[in-house]
Parts: sequence; structure tokens; C-alpha cells
Amino acid sequence: MGSEMPVVVGVDGSPEGQRAVEWAAKDALHRQKALRIVHAYVWPTMYAPIASHVAAPYESGMQEAAAEILKEAEERARVGARGLQIETQMPVGQPAASLIAASEPASVVVVGNRGRGGFAGLMLGSVGVALAAHAACPAVIVRRADRPAGLEAGRIVVGIDGSHEAERALEFGFEEAEFRGTGLTALHAYDRDEEQRGLVETTSRWAEKYPDVDVRYHGVHGRPAEALADRSAGAELLVVGSRGRGGFAGLLLGSVSQAAIHHCACPVAVVK
Repeated sequence: MGSEMPVVVGVDGSPEGQRAVEWAAKDALHRQKALRIVHAYVWPTMYAPIASHVAAPYESGMQEAAAEILKEAEERARVGARGLQIETQMPVGQPAASLIAASEPASVVVVGNRGRGGFAGLMLGSVGVALAAHAACPAVIVRRADRPAGLEAGRIVVGIDGSHEAERALEFGFEEAEFRGTGLTALHAYDRDEEQRGLVETTSRWAEKYPDVDVRYHGVHGRPAEALADRSAGAELLVVGSRGRGGFAGLLLGSVSQAAIHHCACPVAVVK
């Protein structure tokens, strides 16, 4: 189990971060990759000058607290992932920027949907939004299931629309389905029958590459975001492209991927 292209997970000591660690540890085992646990923090003197006799004890305390968060995360990762190679990193810097940098050599980067710095009314923290938009690899936002399991319970659900991003999402979804030994449902909200036929053919081509994956295609008339949210309840993972066919070139995240990371009821992977 090598350390090349590890699964990276960001932690901050929150319950959401702990769930992210558990998800990432299992994913690293499936992929036979190392798990790299990252906790970033900011020195107070980076933004405001503080007398040295005040700053030194404060910074030392922050470092000790950060090390404790990493230790707890590593212990949690090992509970269900024996034999997993685990590395830890404690960069000094803003969490979002640090995790985006850590995503460069990674196969997947994982965070919880809200961290310790989030406001209670927000459904997704700023770090998750930044990763979904800027990570150099697929970004997974781990959300707690908050609805009864639905029709796709235990399966990988992939939103497809014929775009290049959706094609990559489909590839990632099949990889995850094969790793986990679960089925995959390709979901498409469409307006024209000929468009639906083309996407069935695309899904079938990927199914030929992954013959052990149980594949379903589900086409619905309606809005993609609503269809994905409905089918996400109880799913193992929902996978979407960062931007679809209707996106504007200057946008890093399309409306469907934004809706998915904010409203779906399972972990969400955004693939660029």
C-alpha cells in the first residue's frame, strides 16, 4: 500500500470531520492507497503583530491542540481499517488553501460538510465549497444521512448529462462501485428522448469496462438537482461533475453540483 496518490482528509476535531476520517479510511483501503490526514491552523502572528512573550505560549498551545486533533483522527481511522498506512500533516495556513495544495498529488480529497468554524444555519462550510471548486482531484464532502433510505440505498448514484465533466464523474463512480462491491445508478433528467438514448449508450460503454458492477439507468423528466436530491437518500455516494452542459465557462461550479453538495442526503463527490 504505497503513499503515491494518497487519499487526503481534512480534520478539525468536529463530529463532521470525524465522519470524514471514517469515510476516507475506508476509501483508502478500497483503493489500496495511504491515508493522509491534514489539519491546518493559523499562527496569530500571521495577521497581527503580538508581543513575543505573549505569542510564544499561545502558538505552542495551538500546536499541541493541532497535534491532539491529528492523534484522535488517526486513532479513529485505524478502528475500521487495520493495516492502513496513515500519514499526518500539520501545515500552517488557511484550511481551504492547505487542503487544495494537498489535493495536488492525491487521488481523492475528503472533508466533512461543516467544520468547527461553521455557523449552525449553514448546510456546507466554506472549506467544502472551496474544495469542490478548486481541488486538483475529485473532492468528497461527507454528509450525514438525514432522510429515510430511498430507491438507491447502498448504491453509487451518478448524475449524467453528456458533458465531459459528467463522463469523468461516471468513470469515478464506476471505480468507486467496483472498489465497494456495490451497484451504480446513472441518473439523467432529460427533455428529449434522443438525448436519453445517447446517454444510455454512454453508460453501457462504461458498464462493459466494469462487468462486475450492477448498473441501472434512470431517466426522469424534471430538474436535475431535484432528481439527484431525491435519489441520494441512503445512497453510498452521489457523484456529479463540477459543471454540466448548461454551465457558463467562467463558473467553477455549476448549479447542479452546488445544489448537490448543499442538499443531498449522502456523501457527495464533485469531479472536474
